[in-house]
Amino acid sequence: MVAQRVRDYEVVLVLSPEATPEEITATVERIDKLISDAGGSATDHDNWGLKRLAFPIMKFNEGNYVLTKFSLDASAVSEFKRSLDAAEDLIRFLVTRT
Repeated sequence: MVAQRVRDYEVVLVLSPEATPEEITATVERIDKLISDAGGSATDHDNWGLKRLAFPIMKFNEGNYVLTKFSLDASAVSEFKRSLDAAEDLIRFLVTRT
């Protein structure tokens, strides 16, 4: 039997600047559900608000940033990233191990 390697991660989500606070909350809740469905747990959320992008992405010059800290088995991270790639409401995301 292989031991699970639960590790701590952070994901920075960049959402459309046109997203309403309700849409941002719904997206964060959906991301939390993806994490919990994969056997992990989200521990902290930090809404950074509307920030200027370093370069235009999809014709947007700004984006709503949200940082989520979570724990997840290392083998489930690639599937989590694939799910984020498929999300149409995200402009960009970055998952890092802490």
